[in-house]
Amino acid sequence: MMKPTARRQSRELALQILFQTEFAPQIGIHTFLSVFEQSFDAEVIAYADQLVIGVTKNKAEIDSKMQASSAHWKIDRMATIDRNILRIAIYEMKFAKETIKENIAINEAVEIAKKYGSSDSPSFVNGLLDQVSKAH
Repeated sequence: MMKPTARRQSRELALQILFQTEFAPQIGIHTFLSVFEQSFDAEVIAYADQLVIGVTKNKAEIDSKMQASSAHWKIDRMATIDRNILRIAIYEMKFAKETIKENIAINEAVEIAKKYGSSDSPSFVNGLLDQVSKAH
């Protein structure tokens, strides 16, 4: 079992990679991962890899859940950081092989939003994920 701090590192790493690939889609995910390989434990890299691949594979369904729960915001108008924090959390809540309890996924996403997002990010992420969790 991974330590919670290792999971958090994996989520933050996955966020950075997903963020980068939006701006440089021609660069492969594994190229970005290899940049970080020296800096993290193998298990952190492995879970980040799982998250990035999972989000990428399920992106259309994740985005449709996100859009359905976000009446006022088109996905492409959301801040890139927020959008990718949401994608990771929705993947973990709804699509991962071993899904994570929704309250834990939401709490993690909010904490990461506090660190990487704008001052509005934590409440935006919390509200939208709460809607996604209620919508099933």
